[in-house]
Amino acid sequence: MAKKNNVASVNIGISEKDRKRIVDGLSHLLADTYTLYLKTHNFHWNVTGPMFNTLHLMFEGQYNELALAVDQIAERIRALGYPAPGTYKEFAKLSSIPEADGVPAAEEMIRQLVDGQEAVTRTARGIFPTVDAASDEPTADLLTQRMQLHEKNAWMLRSLLA
Repeated sequence: MAKKNNVASVNIGISEKDRKRIVDGLSHLLADTYTLYLKTHNFHWNVTGPMFNTLHLMFEGQYNELALAVDQIAERIRALGYPAPGTYKEFAKLSSIPEADGVPAAEEMIRQLVDGQEAVTRTARGIFPTVDAASDEPTADLLTQRMQLHEKNAWMLRSLLA
């Protein structure tokens, strides 16, 4: 397997140009997912108030799922022949999700996580035109699963604010 600039020579029926565009999108998705994972885990540790138990457990379920998702996204990037970003510095450049300042109140945590879930959904949705044009069904499947889960999580979190 020949390598050029850390890019593996991959012959899976998707051009290198299309693979690069898909990987660029997936790298943003990976950064958003990791940033949301970190924010959710932070809020799990630091939530207080009357909804403590409910939120503590909900956040735990969400950050555990996000940890698995990070691996799936990174592995898809690798399968397409490119290195996956994996440092805080890279994630900070690529992510559309801001970090939390300090320890917000529980209700603000929920709002920020709704925003984060929706941001990940938008990032995933934005990759679809390139993925569809390249007939990259495995990535399309991954994106569909991610969007479905993040839309559901956002709905559940929003329901706590009603």
